[in-house]
Amino acid sequence: MSSAEDRVRPNVGARLRNGGGTVEGLVHKDCPYLSLNNSLEGELHAFLTDDDQLHTYDDLTKVNPVTPTTVLKCLQARYSVKVFYTHAGCTLVALNPFQPIPDLYSLEVMKEYHCAPQPQEFKPHIFIVAEEAYRNVQGQLEPVNQSLVVSGESGAGKTWTSRCLMKYYATVAASSSVEKSQDTVERIEKRVLDSNPIMEAFGNACTLRNNNSSRFGKYIQLQLDRCQLLVGASVQTYLLEKTRVACQPANERNFHIFYQMMKGATDEQRKEWKMPHGQRFVWLPKAEKHVEEDCFQETIEAMVHLGINKERQRQIFRILAGLLQLGNVSFSSSTDDSQPCDIKEQSKDFLQRAAELLRVSAEELQMCLRVRTLKAGKQSVLKPCCQAECSMRRDCLAKVIYAHLFEWLVTFINNSICSDQSTWSNFIGVLDVYGFECFQINNLEQLCINYANEKLQQHFVAHYLRAQQEEYVSEGLQWSFVKYQDNQSCLDLIEGSPVSVFSLLNEASRLNRASDAKTFRVRLEKELCDNVNISWDKFNKVPHFTVAHYAGKVDYQIQGIVEKNKDPVPPELISLLQQSDDSLLHQIFTDKETDSLTTKGLSKVTVVSKFKNSLESLMKILHATTPHYTRCIKPNPDCKPLTFEKEEVIMQLEACGIVETIHISAAGFPIRIPFRGFTQRYGLIAKYSRFKSVSHCVDSEADSSDFLQQEVEKLLEVVSQHQAADASCGFDSEKRNSWVHCGRTKVFLTQSMLGLLEDQRKKILSRCAFSIQCCWLRYQRRRRQVRLTSATLIQAAVRSWLVRKQVQRWNRAAAVIQNSWKKWRDLLKALAEVELDDAKDLVEEDVPVLNPVIRERGSVQLSTIQEPVTVRGWPMGLALASAPSITVSLTATGFQKMMSVMASLNLPSRRRGYKVETNQYTQGLASIRAQPKGSIKLHYQRSPLLYADRQPDMKSDVTGFNEILLEKTL
Repeated sequence: MSSAEDRVRPNVGARLRNGGGTVEGLVHKDCPYLSLNNSLEGELHAFLTDDDQLHTYDDLTKVNPVTPTTVLKCLQARYSVKVFYTHAGCTLVALNPFQPIPDLYSLEVMKEYHCAPQPQEFKPHIFIVAEEAYRNVQGQLEPVNQSLVVSGESGAGKTWTSRCLMKYYATVAASSSVEKSQDTVERIEKRVLDSNPIMEAFGNACTLRNNNSSRFGKYIQLQLDRCQLLVGASVQTYLLEKTRVACQPANERNFHIFYQMMKGATDEQRKEWKMPHGQRFVWLPKAEKHVEEDCFQETIEAMVHLGINKERQRQIFRILAGLLQLGNVSFSSSTDDSQPCDIKEQSKDFLQRAAELLRVSAEELQMCLRVRTLKAGKQSVLKPCCQAECSMRRDCLAKVIYAHLFEWLVTFINNSICSDQSTWSNFIGVLDVYGFECFQINNLEQLCINYANEKLQQHFVAHYLRAQQEEYVSEGLQWSFVKYQDNQSCLDLIEGSPVSVFSLLNEASRLNRASDAKTFRVRLEKELCDNVNISWDKFNKVPHFTVAHYAGKVDYQIQGIVEKNKDPVPPELISLLQQSDDSLLHQIFTDKETDSLTTKGLSKVTVVSKFKNSLESLMKILHATTPHYTRCIKPNPDCKPLTFEKEEVIMQLEACGIVETIHISAAGFPIRIPFRGFTQRYGLIAKYSRFKSVSHCVDSEADSSDFLQQEVEKLLEVVSQHQAADASCGFDSEKRNSWVHCGRTKVFLTQSMLGLLEDQRKKILSRCAFSIQCCWLRYQRRRRQVRLTSATLIQAAVRSWLVRKQVQRWNRAAAVIQNSWKKWRDLLKALAEVELDDAKDLVEEDVPVLNPVIRERGSVQLSTIQEPVTVRGWPMGLALASAPSITVSLTATGFQKMMSVMASLNLPSRRRGYKVETNQYTQGLASIRAQPKGSIKLHYQRSPLLYADRQPDMKSDVTGFNEILLEKTL
């Protein structure tokens, strides 16, 4: 906080006494109003001499003293350093810079204010107002629904401010869980934003005071669901200035859409609209002037995003082009009153083009413009129109087509962006209406526009200035009333009962005779002479009346005001449009509309009655919601960038009651909460939990109120003790009395006390949330540990079961293998034994005695066999080992036998036979079937084991296929 703010804060605190009830030095005595051009004296001098610090006052309630001059100086200082927003108590003052400031409204700035714990601590900004309303909806404090009222005169920046508010909510309240298959342009926040370019193109125009002046009022209702997400929106419009289509004031322009068509149309579109280059239109003055809003492509893209297809767009622009062609049709007076007026020769082509674009018969269009139909009983009488009447009927046709087309667009937009009633629960409304207007010539439109501004000013006065002070007194606060400008008498003049300007205007409109300006002026003077808010200039030749509005006096021209209030629409024009081949024109002019326009006749609703009823419905909505005020200030009348004119600003500050608002905000309590709601929200600070059972414990309403008041006092005492324990805050009893006061049914708080309560509430909620998180994490970890232990046990059991199953399978397999092997071995053993047992029957041959030398060497001499032995049987099963220098020749015939011999023995081969040479020291004797038992002789025809008369060598090494076929002898 700056040093200047520190110097001012004690003075502000000194002004507060008994809960802010008395404003010393400001309420009981009037401050001298110093001229803006004179030197500053007295108490203002000390404040205004420190010009270097004036821009640091972000809230005008910190200014001491509060006078129009000090407030003006602060705003001027802030504007000079390009600070355009300033708090003024319960309102936000916005100065229009008249130049783009992109960094001021970027997405990063939006997120900064939205994510801030206390946005009020940031620099003043329109996003603070938006975020405060959004958090009120989230907090569900009654009344939950919010309204953002943006007021100011034409050119002050209301439309831009409303656009920023809508963009803010479309950003922060948008759903992040959007399906990937859903296109971006179909998202509701995108559709809500796309409604702005269309509404501004068809409803805004360039005036003397503003290049983008709203010529209609709108209340945009942003619909939020239970999660405070944007799910839809709806638009309510008020009093479109349709006369601008056919009549533009001097140096002003028509609606933007016509200029967008002229500057952005392609050659093909111009050919379709019969609008060649260089053609000029009577209803498009100042066509050479270019403004930022002349962006045709942006309007086209918005239409596409909202679902207006190509064919509908062609129909809309074709109708608008037809209106421009119709404006070039002019009439010449007829010499014979019994004959209709003639159309000028150069206008016939325009009439033909208009009829083709509107898809109606050119002859019928010409007839409707020149001849009117009068009903006499059941008969219809045709009466030629004079030149003025023909022009009036032409203008009437254009106005009714444009008005109905605008209403159709609003309905289409609502159908596109409005959500079903069951899907949304609360809303935030943004009100953007035309600003206060005062021109050289003011008519019915300006009267209705200024009447709407009077209603909004009265709502602010009634809701804040008057209602707050009266509530202070009723709740028992010691309060000295601050004087303010009440505009109720002006409203009584315009709309009061039984006699008012509107009532007399409706009475004159229902008379079945031509209106006379002088007669109506005499009627006004006679009936309203006692009201001080109306006056007349008797020396002025033009009939008029002057109304003293809250923003200044305005002269209203009486000529034509009654006719405009009647807003007559000839029935033959409606019938002509209903017969149009254009489907859109045929749709917007239905039979129901025809009945409402024709059957009522003179008893139909007038313009001011319809506008008054719609404005009353708007006021009901505003009274049922929590309002947030933003006052837009126009720094200079010429819309020059960064130009501050004191006289222009001071008039607006006095008109909208900014100084009085600062007085009440500085000395009062802007926040009021009922006892029950206060205990429900902040009772947890003192661990108060009995508010739900109050109605059951207390019988009378008075006792219930006293009980709640006691609980509130205990709660505030706990808060005071908690803050007193914090030495850095310096919170004492005096500060508590200036920050909070308990009334009879409500608690009155300043913004500082509210922030203090919210901080303590958030701390307690954070501790509770931390405890809940700890318990939840502990529960989760215990549950995770139990699951882990259970999983381990289950896994161990499964693994043991699988191992047991595998071991059992292995045991069964081993048993099968062993049994098979044993059976196979026993079978071979039995066969061998049978084979060996059969050898016992053979006659043993006489074997000669071996030579001792040979016997010592362990050799066997085969003396009985001189020739090679022929082996004829299989299996060979023979391994010659330890044979003493024996040479055996084997002859095997056939492929199988040769392969058997080669596989069994490693035999050196020769052609057509095999020769086996064995080493007696390295080879032994083995059998595939049985082990030899001692010296064995086998018959060569029964067994291949010939001359196996000795024990095989224990060191024999048989590998390869022999190892498989032969069983090694132990």
